[in-house]
Amino acid sequence: MEQLQKFRNKYKLNFPLAGDTSHEMLQAYGVWQEKNLYGQKHMGIVRTTYLIDPAGKIAKFFPKVKVEGHALEVLAALRS
Repeated sequence: MEQLQKFRNKYKLNFPLAGDTSHEMLQAYGVWQEKNLYGQKHMGIVRTTYLIDPAGKIAKFFPKVKVEGHALEVLAALRS
Protein backbone atom coordinates (compact mmCIF):
# COMPACT_ATOMS: atom_id res chain seq x y z
CA MET A 1 0.00 0.00 0.00
CA GLU A 2 1.41 3.31 -1.11
CA GLN A 3 0.14 5.17 1.98
CA LEU A 4 2.03 2.87 4.32
CA GLN A 5 5.21 3.20 2.27
CA LYS A 6 4.99 7.01 2.45
CA PHE A 7 4.48 6.83 6.23
CA ARG A 8 7.41 4.42 6.58
CA ASN A 9 9.66 6.69 4.52
CA LYS A 10 8.56 9.87 6.33
CA TYR A 11 9.47 8.46 9.74
CA LYS A 12 12.48 6.45 8.48
CA LEU A 13 11.14 3.18 9.88
CA ASN A 14 13.40 0.17 9.34
CA PHE A 15 10.68 -2.47 9.52
CA PRO A 16 7.73 -3.38 7.29
CA LEU A 17 4.22 -2.14 8.00
CA ALA A 18 1.15 -4.29 7.43
CA GLY A 19 -2.13 -3.00 6.04
CA ASP A 20 -5.53 -4.63 6.46
CA THR A 21 -7.93 -3.01 4.01
CA SER A 22 -10.44 -5.88 4.40
CA HIS A 23 -10.42 -5.41 8.22
CA GLU A 24 -10.18 -9.20 8.61
CA MET A 25 -7.25 -9.13 11.03
CA LEU A 26 -8.59 -6.05 12.82
CA GLN A 27 -11.85 -7.87 13.49
CA ALA A 28 -10.03 -11.04 14.60
CA TYR A 29 -8.11 -9.02 17.19
CA GLY A 30 -11.27 -7.15 18.23
CA VAL A 31 -9.91 -3.69 17.43
CA TRP A 32 -12.30 -2.74 14.57
CA GLN A 33 -15.14 -1.24 16.58
CA GLU A 34 -17.84 1.37 16.47
CA LYS A 35 -16.50 4.71 17.65
CA ASN A 36 -18.22 7.94 18.55
CA LEU A 37 -16.64 11.24 17.53
CA TYR A 38 -18.57 14.46 18.17
CA GLY A 39 -21.83 12.54 18.23
CA GLN A 40 -21.12 10.80 14.92
CA LYS A 41 -20.82 7.02 14.99
CA HIS A 42 -18.38 5.32 12.65
CA MET A 43 -16.23 2.21 12.47
CA GLY A 44 -12.57 2.59 13.30
CA ILE A 45 -9.53 1.13 14.99
CA VAL A 46 -9.38 1.18 18.77
CA ARG A 47 -5.73 1.85 19.55
CA THR A 48 -4.38 -1.37 21.05
CA THR A 49 -0.98 -3.01 21.42
CA TYR A 50 -0.31 -6.73 21.36
CA LEU A 51 3.09 -8.22 22.13
CA ILE A 52 3.48 -11.50 20.26
CA ASP A 53 6.03 -14.01 21.54
CA PRO A 54 8.38 -16.02 19.27
CA ALA A 55 5.88 -18.91 19.25
CA GLY A 56 3.21 -16.58 17.82
CA LYS A 57 1.15 -16.37 21.02
CA ILE A 58 -0.09 -13.16 22.61
CA ALA A 59 2.29 -12.46 25.49
CA LYS A 60 0.85 -9.10 26.59
CA PHE A 61 -2.19 -7.04 25.69
CA PHE A 62 -2.62 -3.28 26.15
CA PRO A 63 -6.24 -2.22 25.49
CA LYS A 64 -7.40 1.34 24.69
CA VAL A 65 -3.86 2.71 24.54
CA LYS A 66 -3.10 6.33 25.37
CA VAL A 67 -0.04 7.57 23.47
CA GLU A 68 1.53 9.44 26.40
CA GLY A 69 3.95 7.07 28.15
CA HIS A 70 2.88 3.98 26.21
CA ALA A 71 6.24 3.35 24.54
CA LEU A 72 7.91 3.18 27.95
CA GLU A 73 5.20 0.81 29.19
CA VAL A 74 5.78 -1.51 26.21
CA LEU A 75 9.56 -1.39 26.65
CA ALA A 76 9.18 -2.31 30.33
CA ALA A 77 6.98 -5.28 29.37
CA LEU A 78 9.53 -6.42 26.78
CA ARG A 79 12.33 -6.28 29.31
CA SER A 80 10.47 -8.31 31.94
